[in-house]
Amino acid sequence: MARGTTLGKCDGGGSMVLDRPLKLWSLIIDTVRCGGGGGDGGGGGGKKPLPKKQPTGSEKLSELLKQPESWENEEEVRRKEEVLEGLKRVADKLQKEEEEEEVLKGAAEVRRLTKEDAHARTTLALLGVIPPLVALLDVRDPTFRSQIAALYALLNLAIANDANKAAIVKAGAVHKMLKLIQSPNDQATAEAVVANFLGLSALDTNKPIIGSSGAIPFLVKTLKDLEQTVSSQAKQDSLRALYNLSISPSNVYAMLEADLISHLLIKLGDMEVSERILSVLSNIVSVAEGRKGISSVSNAIPILIDVLNWTDSPVCQEKASYILMVMAHKSYGDRQAMIEAGIASSLLELTLLGSTLAQKRASRILECLRVDKGKQVSAPICGPLSTSSSPMDPPSKHSLEEEEEEVEEEEEMMSLEKKAVKDLVQQSLHNNMKRMVKRANLPHDFVPSDHFKSLTSSSTSKSLPF
Repeated sequence: MARGTTLGKCDGGGSMVLDRPLKLWSLIIDTVRCGGGGGDGGGGGGKKPLPKKQPTGSEKLSELLKQPESWENEEEVRRKEEVLEGLKRVADKLQKEEEEEEVLKGAAEVRRLTKEDAHARTTLALLGVIPPLVALLDVRDPTFRSQIAALYALLNLAIANDANKAAIVKAGAVHKMLKLIQSPNDQATAEAVVANFLGLSALDTNKPIIGSSGAIPFLVKTLKDLEQTVSSQAKQDSLRALYNLSISPSNVYAMLEADLISHLLIKLGDMEVSERILSVLSNIVSVAEGRKGISSVSNAIPILIDVLNWTDSPVCQEKASYILMVMAHKSYGDRQAMIEAGIASSLLELTLLGSTLAQKRASRILECLRVDKGKQVSAPICGPLSTSSSPMDPPSKHSLEEEEEEVEEEEEMMSLEKKAVKDLVQQSLHNNMKRMVKRANLPHDFVPSDHFKSLTSSSTSKSLPF
């Protein structure tokens, strides 16, 4: 009988005799089949007495379930032992400092084994491969084979493994990488260092260490790279690494010193990187020095206001509205700059057509601007009274006339502003109606009724926060 079909046979006393190692479930089935208690022996003429201490079927089943290792797992255990032995041999190669080729082979094997195997990353780190790999960065190799092999081995060890990320930084890899790029090197080495900074900066405890090491100027330089000496992928990695580092407030000052903000604002508009640029600025604006840095860049606020009109990129609208909202909430000067740049129309359109989050943020900004406008209207009334020689002296007729004229001018300006807002609302509603008509396949000459126009003019404008 074939090996896969033979389960076993029962002797006359109910015991089971195994021909060869079987799977656990097969043993359980056979145990139940054999039963517990006794039998006729398969051909005897009468009942035979059971042995005194013969275990029953249920007792044997209990013993099988209590076994720590089933026969089914023996092959798996052997396989794991072989894998472990292979990883130990790789780790031993890295310890042979006098044999350069063996060390290089060990680094290459670490890179290969850890590319997609999370278990190998953990096991090799426990076997102590990180210190020799970090030490390999100091090797004076004019071909940079040793350094690149070590860099990519460390890169793969850090993938989705926070313990390894921390261990690599603790072993001094960051400073050795910076030292490596300060000396003459090739493009591949610089790109490998950028990739490592991206991976290592994902761990929160590493962010301040990397930021204070001098890595930020290198990443900003790589991002700018006007001479195109690095690949597009390296620039993307630099921007992503800077985003990771910008999460830590302690790194913002180093970014300001490296003139990162002006470069980010210049590149804003390139849809390949705009969303991540706005993410970096969203982190920077949360720090007081970062807000001042953004405000100090020429045309920073008009550029951000322009993003509010990117109807084809709702995420960018949300991030830009967040940056402007924080700036408007924290700085009176920034609010005035926004008003002068004509932010009101963009905000009003965003409150009507933007995403839910963008609408909320636009409304918050409008609320901040409205409070400022209220203060400006009341200021001229209080100003002359506070400058009189005595609080008991009545205001002169001339000063009262000047105040009345100023109030009339303010009211006229407010009425013109309200009229402009009303016109903008009507225009937005009309555009929305056109889109609805188009989607409904109605005749192109369809025009909203006068009743609809009266409803929108009387109710919708009143619901605006402005």
